[in-house]
Amino acid sequence: MVRSWVGECFVPLRLKQIKIASAIGILGNTLLALIKGGLGYMAGSLAVVGDGLDSATDVLSFIIIFFALKIMAKAPDEQHPYGHHRAEALATLIIAFIILSAGIQLFLVSMAKILTATESTVPSPLAMVASFCSILGKLLLALYQFKVGQKTNSSMLIANGRNMLADLYVSLGVLVGTVLTITFRLPLIDHLVAILISFWIMRTAVHIFLDANTELMEGVKDLSIYRQVFAAVQEVEDVFNPHRTRIRKLANLYLIDIDIEVDGKLTVAEGHRLAVAVEKVLRQRIENLYDVAVHVEPKGNIETEEKYGLSPQEISDLPLPEAKSPARGTLPD
Repeated sequence: MVRSWVGECFVPLRLKQIKIASAIGILGNTLLALIKGGLGYMAGSLAVVGDGLDSATDVLSFIIIFFALKIMAKAPDEQHPYGHHRAEALATLIIAFIILSAGIQLFLVSMAKILTATESTVPSPLAMVASFCSILGKLLLALYQFKVGQKTNSSMLIANGRNMLADLYVSLGVLVGTVLTITFRLPLIDHLVAILISFWIMRTAVHIFLDANTELMEGVKDLSIYRQVFAAVQEVEDVFNPHRTRIRKLANLYLIDIDIEVDGKLTVAEGHRLAVAVEKVLRQRIENLYDVAVHVEPKGNIETEEKYGLSPQEISDLPLPEAKSPARGTLPD
């Protein structure tokens, strides 16, 4: 009863924390985008303006998160019996495409400046001021997004945290490039730095896309979750050969499908009791477990056309964690 109450309260609390983090991200990045865009334009630095453009994409990313949160808060329905949690992965995917488009646009503008050989002026020291503000602001925002993202296990916030951490290095590069441009009075350096920034932005987008795509393709990135599942099943007496195990994610939640074998002479009721015991021990061992489906088979059963799933043999190269109480041979209450 206590676990059920905590589970009901956790989702709205998680969404509230993500919403607050997103609001702070919007305000912080809007301020940084205005500072870098304005000062970069006045200073005549394409690299600083590009850095400001990157912060503007962060604002759009957080706005997308707000829309995703509204969808995620909806209850399951006939068309979405598992709920609407996948909206988080879809939002992360959209964020990746926005970041990618910003990187491509910056690259095209920078290349046009170089190829057309247009006369450019040396940026003023205002560009360095903008870069200093960006470094400090991005550092604080990235640390905050990572903290809340890890606390809520939110792929959206972690993706934005990674993006802003990348922005921090971008701003450092812009600062170095601006100093060199002013020192040697070569505007070409500023354009080349802008091109490097565009590649960094596109690289960040690809990494975020790949992470979101894993969830959308019904996969999990961290396979250690399988070790935890098999270790938990081993704690239940009279349950054998856990196999055809498949794990999916819905935002921060896990869905587990698993086949087990029991003595074929047991009654249906006894087999069901063991399946319930497996489900209970998994709920005790696995955090953020949304649902479990346990399929019971007679011991020694072989099905040649059985669909793919993992078993302890497939992950034998990964050490199993030590079993926790209740001890092996007992059933959960």
